[in-house]
Amino acid sequence: FLMVLSTVRVAAMNLVQVIRAFGILKRAAAEVNQDYGLDPKIANAIVKAADEFRRFDHFFRAACGTLLISELPSQSSNDTFPTAMHIAAAQEVNEVLLPGLKKLQNALEAKSKEFSQIIKIGRTHTQDAVPLTLGQCLIGFMFLTAPVGLPFVTAPNKFEALAAHDALVELSGAMNTVACSLMKIANDIRFLGSGPRSGLGELILPENEPGSSIMPGKVNPTQCEAVTMVAAQVMGNHVAVTVGGSNGHFELNVFKPMMIKNVLNSARLLGDVCVSFTDNCVVGIQANTDRINKLMSESLMLVTALNPHIGYDKAAKIAKTAHKEGTTLKEAAIKLGFLTSDQFDQWVKPKDMLGPQ
Repeated sequence: FLMVLSTVRVAAMNLVQVIRAFGILKRAAAEVNQDYGLDPKIANAIVKAADEFRRFDHFFRAACGTLLISELPSQSSNDTFPTAMHIAAAQEVNEVLLPGLKKLQNALEAKSKEFSQIIKIGRTHTQDAVPLTLGQCLIGFMFLTAPVGLPFVTAPNKFEALAAHDALVELSGAMNTVACSLMKIANDIRFLGSGPRSGLGELILPENEPGSSIMPGKVNPTQCEAVTMVAAQVMGNHVAVTVGGSNGHFELNVFKPMMIKNVLNSARLLGDVCVSFTDNCVVGIQANTDRINKLMSESLMLVTALNPHIGYDKAAKIAKTAHKEGTTLKEAAIKLGFLTSDQFDQWVKPKDMLGPQ
């Protein structure tokens, strides 16, 4: 068979995964075409070259610009580039993204068990709410990651595969969802660690580096900030991928390079930041139990425990009175004559408010 050249222009620095994927694709194409009459010598040469193509990716990391890829007859970059995109995306997800997510998930699960007996005040609408354990708070951050296998199958509709790239848009959407989760996790952790004197201060975050060149002793939640910046970038990437996916005009979508660049960037960023966040922040988080206990004991929302005994209206009056007069719930309840000291101690127990009894 005659060999022809097609030119695929890629930014190798960003798309080395695609370049490696082309090596996998060329090897597979040579092996299959040998079964259909390709000279074994030529097939073996292609296989050897493709393997080298995959191994020496450091060459492509240093060289951006025009990439010449040998094509077998009847092949077009319109056919091969989408295949390489899917190979590269699947590998990046399995080799970088999922391991990073799993590492973070395991660390959060371990911390939730470590803090399972520490009761803290909950917060909704940024206001005091009913109690929960610090472990429950952390386990609420967890997200499940399902393993994705790598057996590839041919697209059932080749026209759809060329004209649209819904699979990449869907993958980008899944990573966008992960970015949303990570944004919340990082923000909650840094807010719970705010202070150390004038914030919530319920968590003590690892001190990785000095936080200010002019304020001695200040430590900033840099790992949390890094996660939020990555999340923002992934959300932006998804917008671009969405626009690209919507621009498949007639029989061909020409936004392929931009789409795969952003998908791979999102997978790499999320996977890497999960590992960094786990190693440099999550595993070193400590509970500030003195602060947790102080805030919980002062919270007005413990009054919720009185609802079944004296009703919502009286319980609300106790909370408002205590807040207005700067007293404790117990003092306000006794002053209003709604219950006795013993009844308050019997009914208001934070540990009994953690869930259904």
